Amino acid sequence: MKNYYRVMLGEQSAFAEQCFAGNFIGTDFEIAQDLTGKLPDEMRLFNKEFIPVLIAVRPDKSKVSAGLACGALWKVSKGIKRRETVLCPDGKGFYRAGEVSGDYTYQPGEILPHRRPVRWLGKVIDREAMSAELKKSAGSLNTVCDLTDHHVEIERLLGDLSAPVAVPADATVEDPGAFAMEKHLEEFLVENWAQTELGKEFDIYEVDGVRVGQQFETDTGRLDILAISKDRKTLLVVELKKGRASDAVVGQALRYMGYVQEVLAEAGQSIRGVIIALEDDQRIRRALAMVPSIVFYRYEVTFKLVKA
Repeated sequence: MKNYYRVMLGEQSAFAEQCFAGNFIGTDFEIAQDLTGKLPDEMRLFNKEFIPVLIAVRPDKSKVSAGLACGALWKVSKGIKRRETVLCPDGKGFYRAGEVSGDYTYQPGEILPHRRPVRWLGKVIDREAMSAELKKSAGSLNTVCDLTDHHVEIERLLGDLSAPVAVPADATVEDPGAFAMEKHLEEFLVENWAQTELGKEFDIYEVDGVRVGQQFETDTGRLDILAISKDRKTLLVVELKKGRASDAVVGQALRYMGYVQEVLAEAGQSIRGVIIALEDDQRIRRALAMVPSIVFYRYEVTFKLVKA
Protein backbone atom coordinates (compact mmCIF):
# COMPACT_ATOMS: atom_id res chain seq x y z
CA MET A 1 0.00 0.00 0.00
CA LYS A 2 1.31 3.43 -0.94
CA ASN A 3 1.39 6.32 1.50
CA TYR A 4 -0.26 9.59 0.51
CA TYR A 5 0.12 13.03 2.08
CA ARG A 6 -1.58 16.36 1.44
CA VAL A 7 1.06 19.12 1.66
CA MET A 8 0.25 22.83 1.62
CA LEU A 9 2.73 24.95 -0.34
CA GLY A 10 2.53 28.15 1.65
CA GLU A 11 -0.52 29.71 3.24
CA GLN A 12 -3.51 29.26 0.91
CA SER A 13 -1.13 27.62 -1.64
CA ALA A 14 0.69 30.93 -2.15
CA PHE A 15 3.84 29.22 -3.47
CA ALA A 16 2.22 26.37 -5.39
CA GLU A 17 3.17 27.59 -8.86
CA GLN A 18 6.83 28.10 -7.86
CA CYS A 19 6.96 24.62 -6.34
CA PHE A 20 5.38 23.02 -9.40
CA ALA A 21 7.79 24.83 -11.70
CA GLY A 22 10.81 24.14 -9.48
CA ASN A 23 9.94 20.50 -8.75
CA PHE A 24 9.97 20.70 -4.97
CA ILE A 25 7.87 20.89 -1.83
CA GLY A 26 8.99 22.79 1.24
CA THR A 27 8.34 24.56 4.52
CA ASP A 28 9.65 27.56 6.42
CA PHE A 29 8.34 28.14 9.98
CA GLU A 30 11.07 30.71 10.73
CA ILE A 31 13.75 28.16 11.62
CA ALA A 32 16.59 29.73 9.64
CA GLN A 33 19.21 27.02 9.77
CA ASP A 34 20.32 24.07 7.70
CA LEU A 35 18.82 20.90 9.22
CA THR A 36 21.13 18.51 7.38
CA GLY A 37 22.27 15.96 9.98
CA LYS A 38 19.69 17.27 12.46
CA LEU A 39 16.67 15.27 11.34
CA PRO A 40 16.34 12.16 13.55
CA ASP A 41 14.16 9.22 12.59
CA GLU A 42 11.62 10.13 15.32
CA MET A 43 9.55 13.32 15.17
CA ARG A 44 9.46 13.37 18.98
CA LEU A 45 13.24 13.85 19.17
CA PHE A 46 13.19 16.61 16.56
CA ASN A 47 10.36 18.42 18.34
CA LYS A 48 12.10 18.12 21.68
CA GLU A 49 15.14 19.95 20.28
CA PHE A 50 13.50 22.48 18.00
CA ILE A 51 10.33 23.55 19.84
CA PRO A 52 12.53 25.68 22.16
CA VAL A 53 14.36 27.04 19.09
CA LEU A 54 11.11 28.15 17.48
CA ILE A 55 9.75 29.61 20.72
CA ALA A 56 12.99 31.62 21.10
CA VAL A 57 12.25 33.16 17.68
CA ARG A 58 8.51 33.48 18.34
CA PRO A 59 7.95 33.77 22.11
CA ASP A 60 4.24 34.35 21.47
CA LYS A 61 3.82 30.71 20.41
CA SER A 62 2.63 28.05 22.84
CA LYS A 63 4.36 24.68 22.93
CA VAL A 64 1.36 23.15 21.16
CA SER A 65 1.55 25.72 18.36
CA ALA A 66 5.32 25.31 18.08
CA GLY A 67 4.88 21.53 18.17
CA LEU A 68 2.54 21.66 15.19
CA ALA A 69 5.02 23.74 13.22
CA CYS A 70 8.02 21.58 14.10
CA GLY A 71 6.06 18.40 13.40
CA ALA A 72 5.15 19.64 9.92
CA LEU A 73 8.73 20.74 9.28
CA TRP A 74 10.05 17.30 10.26
CA LYS A 75 7.36 15.49 8.27
CA VAL A 76 8.15 17.27 5.00
CA SER A 77 11.91 17.22 5.56
CA LYS A 78 12.27 13.64 6.83
CA GLY A 79 9.03 11.80 7.60
CA ILE A 80 7.78 11.53 4.02
CA LYS A 81 9.91 8.87 2.37
CA ARG A 82 11.27 8.70 -1.15
CA ARG A 83 8.73 7.48 -3.73
CA GLU A 84 5.80 8.35 -1.46
CA THR A 85 3.07 10.45 -3.04
CA VAL A 86 2.12 14.01 -2.14
CA LEU A 87 -1.04 15.83 -3.20
CA CYS A 88 -0.64 19.60 -3.24
CA PRO A 89 -3.56 22.01 -3.78
CA ASP A 90 -3.01 24.65 -6.44
CA GLY A 91 -5.40 27.15 -4.85
CA LYS A 92 -7.85 26.75 -7.75
CA GLY A 93 -9.71 23.63 -6.63
CA PHE A 94 -7.28 20.99 -7.91
CA TYR A 95 -4.62 18.80 -6.27
CA ARG A 96 -1.37 18.13 -8.14
CA ALA A 97 0.15 14.69 -7.53
CA GLY A 98 3.89 14.17 -7.16
CA GLU A 99 6.41 11.58 -6.01
CA VAL A 100 9.13 12.60 -3.55
CA SER A 101 12.38 11.87 -5.37
CA GLY A 102 15.18 12.85 -3.00
CA ASP A 103 16.40 13.92 0.42
CA TYR A 104 16.27 17.19 2.32
CA THR A 105 18.10 20.31 1.14
CA TYR A 106 18.23 23.83 2.56
CA GLN A 107 17.93 26.90 0.32
CA PRO A 108 18.52 29.98 2.51
CA GLY A 109 16.89 33.18 1.35
CA GLU A 110 14.44 31.33 -0.90
CA ILE A 111 10.74 30.65 -0.40
CA LEU A 112 10.04 27.48 1.62
CA PRO A 113 13.78 26.93 2.19
CA HIS A 114 13.46 23.48 3.85
CA ARG A 115 12.89 21.44 0.70
CA ARG A 116 12.44 18.00 -0.84
CA PRO A 117 12.70 17.36 -4.59
CA VAL A 118 9.52 16.08 -6.23
CA ARG A 119 8.76 14.49 -9.59
CA TRP A 120 5.35 15.85 -10.52
CA LEU A 121 3.29 13.13 -12.17
CA GLY A 122 1.21 15.21 -14.54
CA LYS A 123 -1.92 14.02 -12.72
CA VAL A 124 -4.42 16.19 -10.88
CA ILE A 125 -7.48 15.54 -8.75
CA ASP A 126 -10.50 17.81 -8.91
CA ARG A 127 -11.66 18.52 -5.35
CA GLU A 128 -15.27 18.23 -6.54
CA ALA A 129 -14.60 14.61 -7.54
CA MET A 130 -13.63 13.66 -3.98
CA SER A 131 -15.93 11.96 -1.51
CA ALA A 132 -17.10 14.02 1.46
CA GLU A 133 -14.73 12.07 3.73
CA LEU A 134 -11.68 12.69 1.52
CA LYS A 135 -12.60 16.36 1.10
CA LYS A 136 -12.74 16.73 4.86
CA SER A 137 -9.36 15.05 5.39
CA ALA A 138 -7.67 16.91 2.53
CA GLY A 139 -9.11 20.18 3.84
CA SER A 140 -7.19 19.91 7.10
CA LEU A 141 -5.77 23.23 8.27
CA ASN A 142 -2.42 21.62 9.07
CA THR A 143 0.51 22.01 6.66
CA VAL A 144 0.75 18.23 6.25
CA CYS A 145 -1.95 15.61 6.65
CA ASP A 146 -1.80 11.87 6.08
CA LEU A 147 -4.35 10.70 3.50
CA THR A 148 -3.24 7.07 3.38
CA ASP A 149 -6.52 5.87 4.87
CA HIS A 150 -8.12 7.07 1.63
CA HIS A 151 -5.59 5.31 -0.62
CA VAL A 152 -8.19 3.30 -2.56
CA GLU A 153 -10.16 6.40 -3.51
CA ILE A 154 -7.04 8.41 -4.31
CA GLU A 155 -5.69 5.66 -6.55
CA ARG A 156 -9.01 5.55 -8.37
CA LEU A 157 -8.99 9.31 -8.85
CA LEU A 158 -5.44 9.13 -10.18
CA GLY A 159 -6.39 6.27 -12.50
CA ASP A 160 -4.09 3.76 -10.78
CA LEU A 161 -6.73 1.25 -9.67
CA SER A 162 -9.56 -0.48 -11.48
CA ALA A 163 -10.49 -3.24 -9.04
CA PRO A 164 -13.70 -2.89 -7.00
CA VAL A 165 -13.37 -1.37 -3.55
CA ALA A 166 -12.80 -4.15 -1.04
CA VAL A 167 -14.19 -4.23 2.47
CA PRO A 168 -11.42 -5.06 4.97
CA ALA A 169 -11.57 -8.65 6.18
CA ASP A 170 -11.89 -7.59 9.80
CA ALA A 171 -14.68 -5.09 9.14
CA THR A 172 -17.98 -6.10 10.72
CA VAL A 173 -21.11 -3.99 10.82
CA GLU A 174 -23.76 -5.38 13.14
CA ASP A 175 -26.22 -2.54 12.63
CA PRO A 176 -25.80 -0.81 9.24
CA GLY A 177 -28.17 2.01 10.22
CA ALA A 178 -26.24 2.84 13.36
CA PHE A 179 -22.92 2.47 11.52
CA ALA A 180 -23.93 5.06 8.92
CA MET A 181 -24.50 7.63 11.65
CA GLU A 182 -21.45 6.59 13.65
CA LYS A 183 -19.19 7.39 10.68
CA HIS A 184 -19.89 11.04 11.41
CA LEU A 185 -19.33 10.74 15.16
CA GLU A 186 -16.19 12.87 15.25
CA GLU A 187 -17.61 15.58 13.02
CA PHE A 188 -20.82 15.71 15.06
CA LEU A 189 -18.93 15.87 18.36
CA VAL A 190 -16.66 18.67 17.16
CA GLU A 191 -19.51 20.74 15.73
CA ASN A 192 -21.59 20.33 18.89
CA TRP A 193 -18.71 20.44 21.37
CA ALA A 194 -20.07 23.41 23.35
CA GLN A 195 -23.28 21.50 24.10
CA THR A 196 -21.52 18.39 25.43
CA GLU A 197 -20.46 17.59 28.98
CA LEU A 198 -16.81 18.03 27.94
CA GLY A 199 -17.53 21.44 26.41
CA LYS A 200 -18.47 22.84 29.81
CA GLU A 201 -14.86 22.57 30.98
CA PHE A 202 -12.73 22.27 27.83
CA ASP A 203 -12.29 23.93 24.43
CA ILE A 204 -10.91 22.19 21.36
CA TYR A 205 -7.39 23.55 20.95
CA GLU A 206 -7.08 26.62 18.71
CA VAL A 207 -4.13 28.60 17.40
CA ASP A 208 -4.82 32.19 16.31
CA GLY A 209 -8.54 31.43 16.21
CA VAL A 210 -8.05 28.36 13.99
CA ARG A 211 -9.15 24.99 15.35
CA VAL A 212 -6.09 22.71 15.22
CA GLY A 213 -7.04 20.18 17.90
CA GLN A 214 -8.95 17.83 15.59
CA GLN A 215 -6.89 14.94 14.17
CA PHE A 216 -3.79 16.25 15.96
CA GLU A 217 -0.56 14.73 14.62
CA THR A 218 1.80 12.99 17.06
CA ASP A 219 4.81 10.71 16.58
CA THR A 220 2.61 7.64 17.11
CA GLY A 221 -0.33 8.66 14.92
CA ARG A 222 -3.15 11.18 14.99
CA LEU A 223 -5.14 11.64 18.16
CA ASP A 224 -8.79 12.42 17.51
CA ILE A 225 -9.19 15.59 19.58
CA LEU A 226 -6.81 17.67 21.67
CA ALA A 227 -8.59 20.08 24.01
CA ILE A 228 -7.56 22.47 26.74
CA SER A 229 -9.39 23.51 29.89
CA LYS A 230 -10.85 26.98 30.01
CA ASP A 231 -8.35 27.90 32.73
CA ARG A 232 -5.50 26.61 30.47
CA LYS A 233 -4.23 24.30 33.21
CA THR A 234 -5.18 20.91 31.72
CA LEU A 235 -4.71 19.33 28.29
CA LEU A 236 -7.27 16.72 27.31
CA VAL A 237 -6.72 13.82 24.89
CA VAL A 238 -9.98 12.47 23.42
CA GLU A 239 -10.15 9.12 21.59
CA LEU A 240 -13.31 8.13 19.72
CA LYS A 241 -14.21 4.53 18.93
CA LYS A 242 -17.14 3.54 16.75
CA GLY A 243 -19.04 0.70 18.37
CA ARG A 244 -17.52 -1.21 21.28
CA ALA A 245 -14.17 -0.13 22.71
CA SER A 246 -11.54 -2.76 23.53
CA ASP A 247 -9.02 -2.45 26.33
CA ALA A 248 -6.34 -1.77 23.67
CA VAL A 249 -7.65 1.78 23.33
CA VAL A 250 -6.45 2.50 26.88
CA GLY A 251 -2.86 1.91 25.78
CA GLN A 252 -3.43 4.03 22.69
CA ALA A 253 -4.77 6.92 24.76
CA LEU A 254 -1.84 6.61 27.17
CA ARG A 255 0.64 6.81 24.28
CA TYR A 256 -0.92 10.04 23.08
CA MET A 257 -1.07 11.41 26.62
CA GLY A 258 2.61 10.56 27.05
CA TYR A 259 3.49 12.51 23.90
CA VAL A 260 1.45 15.52 25.01
CA GLN A 261 3.06 15.39 28.46
CA GLU A 262 6.62 15.07 27.17
CA VAL A 263 6.53 17.38 24.16
CA LEU A 264 3.63 19.83 24.35
CA ALA A 265 2.61 20.52 27.94
CA GLU A 266 3.66 23.79 29.51
CA ALA A 267 5.09 23.85 33.03
CA GLY A 268 2.31 23.13 35.52
CA GLN A 269 -0.17 21.75 33.00
CA SER A 270 -1.70 18.34 33.73
CA ILE A 271 -2.87 15.74 31.19
CA ARG A 272 -6.18 13.91 31.19
CA GLY A 273 -7.77 11.46 28.78
CA VAL A 274 -11.26 10.58 27.61
CA ILE A 275 -12.40 7.53 25.66
CA ILE A 276 -15.78 7.75 23.93
CA ALA A 277 -17.47 4.65 22.50
CA LEU A 278 -20.88 3.08 22.04
CA GLU A 279 -20.20 0.27 24.52
CA ASP A 280 -17.62 -0.87 27.02
CA ASP A 281 -16.98 -4.26 28.61
CA GLN A 282 -15.42 -5.76 31.70
CA ARG A 283 -11.89 -5.74 30.26
CA ILE A 284 -11.83 -2.02 29.52
CA ARG A 285 -13.56 -1.21 32.82
CA ARG A 286 -10.84 -3.10 34.71
CA ALA A 287 -8.08 -1.43 32.71
CA LEU A 288 -9.54 2.01 33.35
CA ALA A 289 -9.88 1.26 37.05
CA MET A 290 -6.08 1.38 37.21
CA VAL A 291 -5.82 4.63 35.20
CA PRO A 292 -7.81 7.34 37.01
CA SER A 293 -6.58 10.01 34.58
CA ILE A 294 -8.74 8.50 31.79
CA VAL A 295 -12.55 8.66 31.85
CA PHE A 296 -14.94 6.63 29.70
CA TYR A 297 -18.09 8.07 28.07
CA ARG A 298 -20.74 6.19 26.12
CA TYR A 299 -22.45 7.88 23.21
CA GLU A 300 -25.96 7.18 22.01
CA VAL A 301 -27.13 7.19 18.40
CA THR A 302 -30.80 8.13 18.09
CA PHE A 303 -33.03 8.80 15.11
CA LYS A 304 -36.74 9.48 15.00
CA LEU A 305 -39.36 10.91 12.70
CA VAL A 306 -41.78 13.54 13.93
CA LYS A 307 -44.98 13.98 11.93
CA ALA A 308 -45.40 17.56 10.80
